[in-house]
Amino acid sequence: MTDWDIKKLRILRTLADQGTVTATAEALHMTPSAVSQQLTNLARQLGVPLLEPQGRRVRLTDAAHLVLRHTEAVFAQLERADAELTGYRSGESGEVRVGAFSTAVPVLVVPAVAALRLTHPGIELRVRETEAAESYELLSAGIVDLALSLAAHAPTARDTRFTRITLLEDPLDVALPPDHPLAAAPVLRLADLSADRWIYGGSGPWSEITRSACEPAGFVPEQAHSASGWTAILAMVEAGMGVALVPHMVSARASGVTVRTLTHDRPTRHVIAALRQGTEAAPALAQALKALQQAATALG
Repeated sequence: MTDWDIKKLRILRTLADQGTVTATAEALHMTPSAVSQQLTNLARQLGVPLLEPQGRRVRLTDAAHLVLRHTEAVFAQLERADAELTGYRSGESGEVRVGAFSTAVPVLVVPAVAALRLTHPGIELRVRETEAAESYELLSAGIVDLALSLAAHAPTARDTRFTRITLLEDPLDVALPPDHPLAAAPVLRLADLSADRWIYGGSGPWSEITRSACEPAGFVPEQAHSASGWTAILAMVEAGMGVALVPHMVSARASGVTVRTLTHDRPTRHVIAALRQGTEAAPALAQALKALQQAATALG
């Protein structure tokens, strides 16, 4: 395969633009003899004559014009690559792979994607819905660049593989059936709902969150129904089947139920972003994190 030398091809293109070896040398800050030597070497590499005498000057051969036709396409592609690389270095372009738990996708990740399309259209977020344990496995393996999870489900701050950034405090609200006796109560505490039937996950994080929120209020919530998806939980609340603790990220978008803010001792969970140690300075990743932080601020 022919050995194409970009530097020598630039000299040939400059000669085509300038017309003479002397002018080419001046434009490229070279000596005329260096220009001639480089073009002689290029002709040897390509195996075709590139210059022919024309009086006291030289002119390009047909082979040289053929080479230049292809060279222009090469240089155009190199210019595009250079522009994209410049954008990548400045954080204007690049791909960021995000693993996020289901609740965070519509309220944090989607707004961040929309914002980046306006401010940094060259940055693409690739989103993957994940459970907490999976997201950190993917992050450690380099399959995702950024993981969103609850702080309670994340590796501890002592895990030096990751950098953790708190995005927001997400308080828990109570979802009540619209005809619940306390739906319009001026003051509402968790203890006021100790005799109610509750809807929450049968096991895992959400079961723990509900129980740990209610126990300081003096009761263990009676689990009438078990569900892990917010659509199912809110549908059962709307049908009068029980009450539920719902994160504000969800309750702010809920319909068909009465959402009440707890007056005292409102439980809170923390949403964090995690990335591999040392990747914080990657420009596109920094812009993606900034967009997520802005989405979290707007939500708060």
